[in-house]
Amino acid sequence: MEDRDLRVSDAEREYVGQLLQRAVGQGMLSLGEFTERMDTALAARTRGELNSVLFDLPGIRVVGTDHAAQAHTPSPRPPSPRPPTPVAAAYQADAPTVIRAKLSSVTRKGAWQVPATLHVENWLSNVTLDFTSAVMQTQVVEVTIDGYCGSVTVIVPGDATVDLNSIETVGGSTTNKVRTGPNIGPLHLVVRGQMRFGSVTAKHPFGTGLRRMLG
Repeated sequence: MEDRDLRVSDAEREYVGQLLQRAVGQGMLSLGEFTERMDTALAARTRGELNSVLFDLPGIRVVGTDHAAQAHTPSPRPPSPRPPTPVAAAYQADAPTVIRAKLSSVTRKGAWQVPATLHVENWLSNVTLDFTSAVMQTQVVEVTIDGYCGSVTVIVPGDATVDLNSIETVGGSTTNKVRTGPNIGPLHLVVRGQMRFGSVTAKHPFGTGLRRMLG
């Protein structure tokens, strides 16, 4: 059996997605091309199908390893192993602090358990985190976002504060309709990470302003 006919794993598909993101950041792909190729990569079953989205990107293709895919660039010396990044290490399927969304809508609301740290991985999806009735473990919650072509909306109680100053946007936007600080209330959210071609919004529940006006 040839390499191109070997089956690919979710880890290989996700790594190819990262290569496509890098290509967009370097100006090699447009947003439309990225979206089309991501659809193909997520549906790929064999290595040949997965390589088809990388064929015109210089020096990049998928080669097999025991665990995941690697970017292969011809070089006179053997490539050194790619060390895992802290964010990638945190995105484990069984980790209770990770919210992953791909081509979908994900909502957390009601009395859900909120850990001290949340990681949101958003691919072409809408994620809503409603903290108004959530069960908090700590006063300060750190939310780390790794998003592409999607939206993340956080809804907090009227006396909460949200800090969006550490969010990096690429072709996207951040909107904070909540007080930034200091963290003197029952909840303070610190949102970090990167959103590419998407939006991050912090707001109160609908009608909060009217209820304040009416006392």
